[in-house]
Order: sequence, then C-alpha cells, then structure tokens
Amino acid sequence: MSEDYRVAAEDQGFMVMLVDDQAIVAERIRRDLLDAPHMDFHYCQDPHEALAVAGVIRPTVILLDLLMPGVNGLDLVRAFRENAQTRHIPIIVLSTKEEPRIKAEAFAAGANDYLIKLPDREELNARILYHSRAYLARVQRDEAYRALRESQRELEQKNFELLRMSNMDGLTEVANRRRFDELLQEAWAHSRRTRSPLALMMLDIDCFKPFNDHYGHLAGDDCLKQVARTLQQELPRLTDFLARYGGEEFVVVLSATDLAGAQRVAERLRLAVEALAIPHACSEAAKVVTISIGVAAAHATASSQPQVLVAEADKMLYQAKHRGRNQVAGVDCILSAEAVS
Repeated sequence: MSEDYRVAAEDQGFMVMLVDDQAIVAERIRRDLLDAPHMDFHYCQDPHEALAVAGVIRPTVILLDLLMPGVNGLDLVRAFRENAQTRHIPIIVLSTKEEPRIKAEAFAAGANDYLIKLPDREELNARILYHSRAYLARVQRDEAYRALRESQRELEQKNFELLRMSNMDGLTEVANRRRFDELLQEAWAHSRRTRSPLALMMLDIDCFKPFNDHYGHLAGDDCLKQVARTLQQELPRLTDFLARYGGEEFVVVLSATDLAGAQRVAERLRLAVEALAIPHACSEAAKVVTISIGVAAAHATASSQPQVLVAEADKMLYQAKHRGRNQVAGVDCILSAEAVS
C-alpha cells in the first residue's frame, strides 16, 4: 500500500463491510486490508442479515457480491438505498462478470462502484479509501450543516425573544409605548390608504396614586396586571391593539372603527374593569377600581399626523375625569386637508 493511502486511513478510521457467501473471498479481502492502519473489516456471510448488521456497525463502505444464493444482489443494493441508516453509504459491487448491461443495472440500483472479483489489492484499497473518505466528508458536512441550522434556529429564537421583549411592557406584558408609537404610524397610514376610520382610546385607572399609597406598590403592580389582562381579553378583534402608555395609563388603537363603534368597545372595557371588583377604599369614583376613557376617531388625511388623534383622545380623557370618572367621553375629529400635527 502506498504511503498516501496509509496516511488517509490513519486520519479517518474506516469500516469496511463485506457481504459475500464465500468465506474464501472474505479471507482474501481481509488479508488485502491488513496493511491499512485503522481500517476495520467486518464480514457478513448471510445476506439476509446485511441490512441489520450495517445499521449496527455503520460501515464507511460496503463491498457487496451480486451473486449469492437466495438473494438478488441488486435487490439488496436497493434495500440499502431505501434504508435511512444506510442510504448514503458507498456500495462497491463485486461481480464475476464484465458485462455492460450488469454494470448499468448495478449503477441504476444505487451502486457507487463496480469491481470484478477478485480485484487487485492496490486497486481495491484505493477505491475503498476514495469512497470512505468521500462518505465521511459528507457525514461531517451534514453534521456541520445540522449544527449550523440549529445554531441559526437558536439565534433566530433569541432575536425574536429580544424583539418581543423590546416591544413589551415588562410589568403588564402588553405592548409598550415604543411599540405603540410604531403601530400607530402604521395604522394611520392604513387608514389613509383605505379611507377607513381609525379610533383611539386613552384609558386611565381612577385615583391610582391613592390606591398605591393605601395598599402598597405590590398591590398597585398587581392591579395594573389585572387591568391590562382584562382589557386585552375584552378587545373583540385580533387587530385591536393595546399598549401601556405610561404609569397607570393605557391606550387602545381600533382600526376600521368609527366613533360610535369605539365608544361601544370603551364601555365594554369600562364595565369589565369595574367587574373585577378590586377594592379601592380611596377612590372618588367607586368602592372598587375603575377606569376613565377618552375616545377619538378620525379619517386620516395626507397632511395630518396621528398625534392629532392622541391629543383629542387625551382631551376626552380629561373630560371624563372632570365629569366624575368611571365613564367614557368621545369626539369625532374632522380633519381638513390642511390639518397638521
């Protein structure tokens, strides 16, 4: 054996599996491979066991006799190719016949190479090493690809989680102010394109500072969580958007919704929060936690900005508070083509 082949075998560590019913052939091939360091040899005399044996020893190349009693060698080649564990293992067919038709059938069945037995020792070693090295390179490439894809999936998941966290309020787990600002611009542009109304609510928990002072900040945090969860559950459509605006204030964006529709939704939200029956001994509106809501609706125009809607909803919230809290106040904004922010 040449020095090049010896080094290759030492680097890789190969497993040669022979499937042949003749023990004398197996002994000859075993001797031919003796000089190859780290070249293991396994002999399978019963072709009916070949598939199961290959699944256990995981050869890097299979030497397969085409003519064996009770088994069609070409069928066995096909069986190796249909099995997930052996599908890509190189198969070198051994045959006593140098016939183009048989060679063509062997390659069509899935063989990688064809040798007339018994082959020359140097040629046999060269072909075994060539196919084994190519197979191991493929295995390593596939493993590296799988590792890369897994790493990419993990990175994508982490990036998604970071993006989600950057858009979410840490306490209430609804969207934060930053995400609200982005989405409002998108909703405003959509309203302008589709000429559909856009409604916005400003919601504020009534007398929240006295609540915090009386019950403590932990109770205050729990109150904010319960209110946020209730508001989210009561919004009728997946396209309705809730965000924490700051402190005890929340904001809701309702696409394709006019003032009347938005006020109906606002009233449902107000009643749902009141129904939580969270005790509030210091409220000027009720004996339980309540919310006040300001609603504004408009059709976006090319020269207007969504801050108009925010400002009008905030005015309506102030009006609801001024009237005694725990109620809804709304306005329909008529924006001219010259309206500006």
